Amino acid sequence: MSASSKDKSAAQLIDAMLKAPGDWRGKKLAQLRALIKKADPAVVEEVKWKKPSKPMGVPVWSHDGIVCIGDTLKNAVRLTFPKGALMKDPKKLFNTRLDSNTVRAIDFYEDNSVDEATFTALILEAVKLNASKARKR
Repeated sequence: MSASSKDKSAAQLIDAMLKAPGDWRGKKLAQLRALIKKADPAVVEEVKWKKPSKPMGVPVWSHDGIVCIGDTLKNAVRLTFPKGALMKDPKKLFNTRLDSNTVRAIDFYEDNSVDEATFTALILEAVKLNASKARKR
């Protein structure tokens, strides 16, 4: 399968995931997805970790490594940043997984607005961190 058809199928799977909850969570994840892609047009969308509890898998955005992972929880939409503990977060967007040595996450709730500039800066920070690690290999 070519990279472009793989990307297209991942995008289609993520589109289906956004519709699956049938409520505000799908809309919120769609909004976050659009901001991620706007912040880094070179980001690659993938679907990973299909399992019985998540048969559709989870959306993953990568650029020289995973930038963030999306998930719909019962009452929130979570974006997990695998290298979040190494990232600067001056506006304190990270609000969960704060005790982890590596990971940080943001839970977005139904009535949360997204500070687009701050969120974009966080995405770019994750991409920059991945790029610096990629160069050191």
